[in-house]
Amino acid sequence: MNRVLRLFLAAAASVALAPAGAEPASPTRLVADKSQIAFVSKQMGVPVEGTFKKFDAQVAFDPRKPEGGTVALQIDTASASLGVPMSDAELPKGPWFDAAHFPQAVFQSSAIKALGDGRFEMAGKLTIKNISRQVTVPVTIAPAGSHAVATGSFTIQRLDYKVGDGEWTDTSVVGNDVQVRFKFTLAGFGPL
Repeated sequence: MNRVLRLFLAAAASVALAPAGAEPASPTRLVADKSQIAFVSKQMGVPVEGTFKKFDAQVAFDPRKPEGGTVALQIDTASASLGVPMSDAELPKGPWFDAAHFPQAVFQSSAIKALGDGRFEMAGKLTIKNISRQVTVPVTIAPAGSHAVATGSFTIQRLDYKVGDGEWTDTSVVGNDVQVRFKFTLAGFGPL
């Protein structure tokens, strides 16, 4: 049974098994306008930061019992921006994200482990340009008023995903290491 169907059935069962008159728990949702995904690479040795302007996430886990939870993230690859119009016009093209053929990059968790003090480790599969690699993502979750904020960073190698293909494989021009940093503001997240 695929993961989406299992999540749907689990959600339906939790509503069906709730005591009569009880309100179902509100689902966790991403507050997109208070969230961000940034990436930092080096171009000729100089750090250059970019962002993805469009993304969405589905978060379904209890921070007190994280091992049963899941996180899924979809990133619109055409929304990548370095803040420079000429570069922004190149990023969706074939050598880089090839957004016409691969409109989304996706992260799907496979295991979540609590490390204590609001820190978690999420293992999962990151897929970019239809190439999947296992990654481990450290995440810190803290309350922020009526929301929770999840932050973290991890490093990938862009050439593992053929981002910057062809003439751009020269890592003396654009470095291979790319640090991914994120801040997700979450509404409806359970108590830590």
